[in-house]
Amino acid sequence: MGSNPVNMHSLSTRCVSRRTLLAASSAALLAPTLTACTAPVPVLRVGSVVFPGYETLFLARELDLLDAHQVRLVELLSNTDTLRALAAEQLEAAALTLDELLAARADGVDLRAVLVFDVSAGADVVLAKPSISLQTLAGKRIAVEDGAMGAVMFSALLHAAGLAPDQVRKVPMTLDRSEEFFASPEVDLVVTADPWAMRLEKAGAKRIFDSKAIAGRIVDVLAVRTSVLQTYGPALRHVVAAHFAAQKVLRESAARAATLMAARLQTPAPGVAALYRGLQLPDIAQNAAMLAPGGAIDKTARTLQQVMVQAGLLASSPLPPTLAEPRFLPV
Repeated sequence: MGSNPVNMHSLSTRCVSRRTLLAASSAALLAPTLTACTAPVPVLRVGSVVFPGYETLFLARELDLLDAHQVRLVELLSNTDTLRALAAEQLEAAALTLDELLAARADGVDLRAVLVFDVSAGADVVLAKPSISLQTLAGKRIAVEDGAMGAVMFSALLHAAGLAPDQVRKVPMTLDRSEEFFASPEVDLVVTADPWAMRLEKAGAKRIFDSKAIAGRIVDVLAVRTSVLQTYGPALRHVVAAHFAAQKVLRESAARAATLMAARLQTPAPGVAALYRGLQLPDIAQNAAMLAPGGAIDKTARTLQQVMVQAGLLASSPLPPTLAEPRFLPV
């Protein structure tokens, strides 16, 4: 990365989520295509892009914990593909960020969260050049993705610095170009996530804010079309139980898990553990509390909806009393 000025117009490309970008970089690994799953099948079709938080599903498959007669994992290249497949009823369920669940609902796809995969606790981060701090943020140029997670982090950063949006300059970017933006003399800070954050910090970028400060607000869930909850009850219980069984292997036999996960994550096995820095992986008891009526998922969804509406990412619309379904968790 050089220090020559970067054309800011060329940098302002269409923004996609960090899940989309990490998935796109792994396209060669995603063998099963969506077209193979368009015909009605008697199994629960679960869509997912490549992302460490979702990898327990595929680890469960590698460990022979998933019954192929009950569950089929559909590997997709982007969250856009996933949302389209849900809308077209080509999937019954999918791994999504909570903001994606809200966006899908706004587009007429009624979804419920039946499992919390992970909570960002430092995985989303604001990195600054060495001379910049929260106290000197006014007037600075902040590169940030034009999506819900970018909006959440940007809003929280300004709150922590005691600034209004018009006191900084917001520069649209896509996460896959975090390093390029950070190298530009026309950008002072970037709002980013791993693996880009890890590389930037190794190169000297300074972490001045991260998602630990907004604990519980950035969440990944298993979302299911409400219309199929009853029909696929046994399969949903099966896939949720398999997730927790794989999570146990990841926690207690990390080296074995990393060996099985490395290829899909395009990371050498010794580096897999680092991909989970900043991610909390809730266990069954924590899931039960988060998915309970009025629990963390419902509260976070309402907060997130407000942020998305204020950022122009979502039209204001009423949410149901609960977006969560804890009944599929192991007892």
